Amino acid sequence: MVAIDLSGKKGIVFGVANKRSLAWAIAQQLAEAGARLAFTYQGERLRENVSELAASLPGSLVLECDVSSDEQIDSVFANVEKEFGGLDYLVHSIAFARKEDLEGAFLDTPPAGFTVALTISAYSLIALARRAVPLMERGAGGGILTMTFLASQRVFFNYNVMGSAKAALEQIVRQLAWELGAKNIRVNAISAGPVSTLSARGIARFTEMLEHHRSRAPLRRNVTQEEIGRAGLFLLSDLASGVTGEILHVDAGYSIMGL
Repeated sequence: MVAIDLSGKKGIVFGVANKRSLAWAIAQQLAEAGARLAFTYQGERLRENVSELAASLPGSLVLECDVSSDEQIDSVFANVEKEFGGLDYLVHSIAFARKEDLEGAFLDTPPAGFTVALTISAYSLIALARRAVPLMERGAGGGILTMTFLASQRVFFNYNVMGSAKAALEQIVRQLAWELGAKNIRVNAISAGPVSTLSARGIARFTEMLEHHRSRAPLRRNVTQEEIGRAGLFLLSDLASGVTGEILHVDAGYSIMGL
């Protein structure tokens, strides 16, 4: 097996909430391969969790960031520049929609709810990439990775406006891949099968979704956080140096099924 060595590489991870987070699974793999990481948290409620996890990875940086605030984003990247000098990787694992917009009829989604979901879950990737690119250009390029879900293409019960946000996110991946390719910056996404994370448990009937995926997926099981983490490591490493603009399904094969 080819060993992945990220010694001397530096990355920033957005979206860790606790040890079950997919962002944390990816971060662990990056750190194990030798990368030094910065983590962000939103609000005091998550600060302790993120700080405790980051403390287990020597040399980690922990910064507050609400991606709806340009000032906070600018502050994060200014601190990363000061501490790291440059940047090799950016992991975007951020999604949010108001609870009321994930319930009831999608037809009733108000403009405010639609704007919140699209801004936080999709546009934020553009906002973060814009600040990361100058730091990546100081080196030999870099890798940007985001997280999506099959609801970008199919209807999932009580996913509603988040499906619209994931569809927009995937288009952003392709557009950024085209624009940043000349800078040797690759942009990809993982479309993960359902995993029991903090955000996933907020989806109504999530347990049914897990059971359905397990029964229909070719591998007859659900995927694990570790599998998502390894896929993230692959996409960000030089093993995937020729891969950009891709949506990699890590879902035990569920996405290939018609029935």
